Amino acid sequence: MKPVRLPAAATLALPRWALYALGLLYILPGLIGRDPWKDDAASFGIMWTMAHGGIQDWLMPHIAGLPVPDEGPLAFWLGALCIKLFGWLVGDVLGARISTIGIFALGALSLWHTAFHLGRRSEAQPLRLAFGGQPEPNDYGRTLADTAVLIYLGCLGLLLHSHETLAVTLQGALLSWFLFRSVRYIEDATPRNAMLVGVALGLLTLTRGYAPSLALLAALYLCTRFLKLPPTLTLRRLGQAAGTALLITLVWAVPATLAHPYGLSPVAGWLAWNADQLSVPGWHAIKAFFRVGIWYFWPAWPFAAWAAWAWRRQHGLLHIIVPTCFVGVLTLVILCDPVPESGDLLKLLPPMALMAAFGLPTMKRGAINAIDWFSVMVLTLLGGLVWAFWIAKLTGWPAQLAKNALKLVPGFRPEFGLVAFLVAAATTVGWIYLVHWRLSRQPSVLWRAVVLSSGGLILLWVLLMTLFLPDLNYGKSYASVAQQIAARLPADADCIDTNVGPAQRASFAYFGHLPFAPVDGGKCSVLLLQDSVGKKAAAQDSTIQNGALVRGSAAVPFNGRDWTLLWEGRRPSDRDERFRLYRRAR
Repeated sequence: MKPVRLPAAATLALPRWALYALGLLYILPGLIGRDPWKDDAASFGIMWTMAHGGIQDWLMPHIAGLPVPDEGPLAFWLGALCIKLFGWLVGDVLGARISTIGIFALGALSLWHTAFHLGRRSEAQPLRLAFGGQPEPNDYGRTLADTAVLIYLGCLGLLLHSHETLAVTLQGALLSWFLFRSVRYIEDATPRNAMLVGVALGLLTLTRGYAPSLALLAALYLCTRFLKLPPTLTLRRLGQAAGTALLITLVWAVPATLAHPYGLSPVAGWLAWNADQLSVPGWHAIKAFFRVGIWYFWPAWPFAAWAAWAWRRQHGLLHIIVPTCFVGVLTLVILCDPVPESGDLLKLLPPMALMAAFGLPTMKRGAINAIDWFSVMVLTLLGGLVWAFWIAKLTGWPAQLAKNALKLVPGFRPEFGLVAFLVAAATTVGWIYLVHWRLSRQPSVLWRAVVLSSGGLILLWVLLMTLFLPDLNYGKSYASVAQQIAARLPADADCIDTNVGPAQRASFAYFGHLPFAPVDGGKCSVLLLQDSVGKKAAAQDSTIQNGALVRGSAAVPFNGRDWTLLWEGRRPSDRDERFRLYRRAR
C-alpha cells in the first residue's frame, strides 16, 4: 500500500511570485557589494584573465601567468563571457557573478521540473480517498516540485557555494539538469533524449573532469536495470550519449592540444589532475564525508532517509530508484577522492533534495509541526542575535557583544549603511509576516514544513550580507594589501616573481594591477614573497632551500644578499600570513 494519503487542500501550489521572490532574496545578497574572498578569488582570477586576454588565455586557464590545469574551462568561460558582456556596466566582479545567477537558476529550475515530472506519475500519486477529494496529478506534481526547491534552498551546503564563482557550483547545477534529462530519457528512450543526456555529460566533463561523468553514466545504466528496460536498446542509447559527451569535450581538447598555448599542454595537465582524483576509499575520506555531510545536507538528508524507509515496500518506483542510484554512485566517487573538498558534496544535493520531497508527504503531522516550531524558534533567535551584534558594534552597548563583534576585524571602524539597513529591515519584516501566517492560519499545505526553514535561512544570509558585509570584506578581502603593494612598487618594475597562492595572486592582479611574470616566465626585477609569521606555521608553509623559497610546488629564487626589502605587511585580520616585497639589488 502506498504510504501517502493527502487531501487536495494539502497540495495548493506555492504562489509563483513567492517562489521567485525567495529565489532572488537567496541569490542576490552575497553577490552585490562583496569583494572576491579567498574561497573564490582564484576562480575569478581565471575569468578575469580570460576576459582581458586572447585566445591562448581561453585555451589555457591561468591566473595572471600562473597555470591552473585543474578542473575544466567551462565555468571560467561562462564567467569571462559575462565579464566581457556586462563588465563595462556593473564592473568585472559583478559581471562574473551574473554567470552565478544563471547557474543558480539552471539548478533550481531543473530540480523543479524533475520533481514535477516524477510527482505526476501514477505510481507516485497518493491513495485515492473513499469519497474523493484527493489531489489531481498535476497539482500534486507542482506541490512536490515546490517542496523540492524549498528543501534545496534550505540546505546549508548550497548556501555556502551558490554565491561563489566556482566550478563546483556549475557542476551542481549541471547535475540537476542531468537528473532531469535522465528522467526524460527513462520515460522516453529516444535518440534525442539520449543525445541531451550526452550534452549534460559533456558539459559536466568540461566543468570538473570525466570521473563524475562516467559515474553518472553508470548510475543511469543502473537505474535502467532496476526498471527492467530493454538492455540492448539501453546500451545503444547510452553509447550515443557517451559519444555526444566525447564530442563536446573535444571542442576544447582538440584546439588546446593543437595550439599548445604558451608552449604548454593544458589537456595533459587536465588529464593528470583527473587521474589524481581517484584512489581507494580510506577511513579519512569516510570520516570527513559524514562529519561534514551531517550539516552540509541538512535538512535534506533526514527527509531523504525517511523517504527510503517509507517507500521500502514499493518496487520499480522511478521517483525512488533514480535519486537513490545517483546518491549511491556519487557518494562512492566522493569517497574515492584522496583529497575530498566540501564543494564536491554539492553534486549530491539535487538528487537528495528530490528524494526528500517524496519523503515529506509520508511524515506524520506531529513531526511536521515539530519541524515548524524548531525552525521558528531557532532561526528567529539567530536572527535576533545578528541584529543585537550589529547594534552593539555601532553603539558599543552591550560592551561584551561589541567586543566579540569586532575582535575578528582589528582596526575596523563600523559605519551605518542606510541601504543595507533598509534591506535587512524589510527582510526581517517579511520573516515576521511569514511566521504570523504559519501560526495564525495553521495551513495544511505540504510545503509549510520547509518554507519556514528555507525562509529563515534566507533571513540569516540577508542579514549577514547586509549588516556585516563591510566587516566581512575587511577581514576576507586582499584589496587593502594589494593597494599597499601597488603603492610601493617601483615605477620601473618590469614584472614580479612570486610564490603567493592562486587566490592572493588573483586579488593582487585585480585590485593592485600588479604585473606578475607571464606564463612563459622571465627574470623579474621585483619579488613578492608570502610566508607565515609563526615559527611552526612557517616551518610547515615555507622553507628556504638551496637559495629558493619553496611553498607547495612553487619555488622562487631568493637570496637575501641580492634583494632589497621595499615593503612588508599583511591583512589586519590575519595573524599568520605575511607578504614581503623585494627589489633586485643593482
